[in-house]
Amino acid sequence: MTPEALATLDTHLLAALRAAPAETRRLFHGRGRCWPGLEQLTVDWLQGVVLISLFKEPEAAHLQALKQQLARLPASGEWQQAGAHTLALQHRYLAQSTTEWLVGEVVDELTITEGGLRYRIDLGKKQNSGLFLDMRYGRNWVREHAQGMRVLNLFAYTCGFSVAAIEGGAEHVVNLDMARGALSRGRDNHRLNGHDMGKVSFLGHDLFKSWAKVTSGGPYDLVIIDPPSFQRGSFLLTKDYQRVLRRLPDLLTPQGTVLACMNDPAYGEDFLIDGVTREAPGLRFAQRLENPPEFPDIDPQSGLKALVFRQG
Repeated sequence: MTPEALATLDTHLLAALRAAPAETRRLFHGRGRCWPGLEQLTVDWLQGVVLISLFKEPEAAHLQALKQQLARLPASGEWQQAGAHTLALQHRYLAQSTTEWLVGEVVDELTITEGGLRYRIDLGKKQNSGLFLDMRYGRNWVREHAQGMRVLNLFAYTCGFSVAAIEGGAEHVVNLDMARGALSRGRDNHRLNGHDMGKVSFLGHDLFKSWAKVTSGGPYDLVIIDPPSFQRGSFLLTKDYQRVLRRLPDLLTPQGTVLACMNDPAYGEDFLIDGVTREAPGLRFAQRLENPPEFPDIDPQSGLKALVFRQG
């Protein structure tokens, strides 16, 4: 992070705070490689909390310069105008993703909003807060298309897709994730939005050992696949995604739809299109959802891929 890069960051942050959004949004996305020297830094607006995340350890002098610049931010008129009250710096490159609270009190949990829906997130304790902001358009799409559907949400995490589906009128959603703590937070998210919990099921299982449970709840009108790119001991993108895709014919209704997602910069959308063509030839590619404008990327194939496939 050169002085020029830090000046660029400062300009972006002040402009973003000057027009601070009412809901949670990313303010700066360096990982899209559009701003040299800031490729390993992101900034999120969590409705009063400004969270800076570093994904690679900078040189000591650069880290010190960044902290000094951030320390001046709360004195700006833009900070006051935005109603910001807390500034946190998360070191994502450390094993524990240590968070430094530079301004304000420590915030362990926070309720944020997106599209009028409420989500409970964790700060300072885990690598990920509980809601991936780049998937905003994906959740919007599910909300717009879920009316009357039976939905299977694979790798559900904290059930953001499920919340969107029930809000959109889904008949029932089955959430599967081996992390039961994440599913518990998913229950919290549904309750925050006043949803009928009788319309939501939670399966805390390893998908590859639980196909019978998953299939018995079907067939499904919509299957959502949003796995981690790599999760030690449970999911390897290049090996395991195809294992999911080949099961789709047994899971879907004759007019079923699939939303297949992937966020590994090493693989473009052809990885998913070719995989579906090979493993589930009854499905046809319909569209790729756009990514939110606050996630610019020098290469569109490196960013989030969220692809829709339909039967027939």
